[in-house]
Amino acid sequence: MTTEAQQWITIATVDEVPPGERLVVEIGRKWVAVFNINGVYYAIEDVCTHDDGPLAEGELTGTTIECPRHGACFDVSTGKVLSAPAVVDASTYHVRVQGADLQVQSH
Repeated sequence: MTTEAQQWITIATVDEVPPGERLVVEIGRKWVAVFNINGVYYAIEDVCTHDDGPLAEGELTGTTIECPRHGACFDVSTGKVLSAPAVVDASTYHVRVQGADLQVQSH
């Protein structure tokens, strides 16, 4: 049986998030940042675990996003904290392509 926690939500078409770009969408009551890094899509909650800053506004280098507020870094592919001041990992989401649709699995 499919539960709400297992549903895939279409957030855009693949053309709307070309390589090197990002898109922030609201899923449920959470903001999620979706990144296209060399044709691979990653989704991470758009909230720094240090002070709730908007991660998607930070600088992306490879799969590392730097929070624009205090410089905490996270790996968008895993959610792992890479540098202080954050100490708690960020939530990530599964992403898939279905035809031309880009979908994120809700939590």
